Amino acid sequence: MRYYTVLILAVLSLTIVACSDSGSTFSNSPRPKEEVEWLIPDDEVFAAGPGKDGIPSIDHPNYVTASDDQGKLDWLDDNDLILGIKIGEEIRGYPHPLLDWHEIINDDFGPTSVAITYCPLTGTGIGWNRTINGEKTTFGVSGLLYNSNLMPYDRVTDSYWSQMRLDCVSGEMIGLKARTYQLVELPWRLWRQWFPNAKVVAEGINGFARPYDIYPYGNYKTQPDTYYPVNRADDNRRPDKERVLGLSINGKVLVYTFASFQRKEIDIQSNFFQGEKIIVFGSENKNFMAAYYSKLEDGTPVSSFEPIQNKNAVLARDSLGNEWNIFGEAVSGPFKGMRLRRTGAIMGYWFTWPSFYEDIELF
Repeated sequence: MRYYTVLILAVLSLTIVACSDSGSTFSNSPRPKEEVEWLIPDDEVFAAGPGKDGIPSIDHPNYVTASDDQGKLDWLDDNDLILGIKIGEEIRGYPHPLLDWHEIINDDFGPTSVAITYCPLTGTGIGWNRTINGEKTTFGVSGLLYNSNLMPYDRVTDSYWSQMRLDCVSGEMIGLKARTYQLVELPWRLWRQWFPNAKVVAEGINGFARPYDIYPYGNYKTQPDTYYPVNRADDNRRPDKERVLGLSINGKVLVYTFASFQRKEIDIQSNFFQGEKIIVFGSENKNFMAAYYSKLEDGTPVSSFEPIQNKNAVLARDSLGNEWNIFGEAVSGPFKGMRLRRTGAIMGYWFTWPSFYEDIELF
């Protein structure tokens, strides 16, 4: 895979002014070596330019709902993507255009503390549990990349984490696995139809307002190259920047593409992978995919899913009459209130998966 040695000047000037408070520039040179332990090759860790917290996380998000945004979400287009999470009875959305500029949002759902981490260069969004070893922390943008992917750091121990590896790769917490919450990814036009009363993050933190209607990385989404090197490439099977859904089980990865969800408005695919039955709700036209194990969280199997059309976020009905929404939750039937076991599946650019995993199967 090719990569640019410097960013396009227009992107440079826009991003440096907007994202960095130190005036630093982007570089694809390896970061200076330090006498610290790394689980990854330190010469493959790249300094992205703005430096630690040069891209400011949002630590106190402000919300509105789609039904009462009062113009605060005017910078969102119909096709802009929203990362959604449901914890307890609350649904919240985190727009890609805002995350393109901030990358991390630290949030609280009562006693549950999460960090929404999003990497614009790999298109991957993941929900992290912010309580580590019993202590609550916040995550910030370190300014470092591994395989072109975001490396958050936690502010309690100053440890560095790999977003796609889902572990701490340097610092006091080295080797510790991240605990995550599964997200769904929907276009704004669908989100406001399905969840008009759900909270959506509407703006950045005071003093760090950004032009959220402007994508800060130029034509990055449409050109095949990456700005930073990656370990492995596999652009023969899929285009590097194609958005796909991937899930990892026992170190092996299964990837789904939108081409498998063309038959109906709402479609369902099921298959066995690593001894587990996987159910994927998806739609190429509506631009979403969501994968779950075909069992409840307590291990009870669920079978014979059929798609439901035109019922907003309710997507499927099983053989027992349970109806399931995009969050894998039964909204009616004998299992009402129960959830399908989460797979931890992640939406992102195709090139990201061979960068981190060697054994990848395409559905």
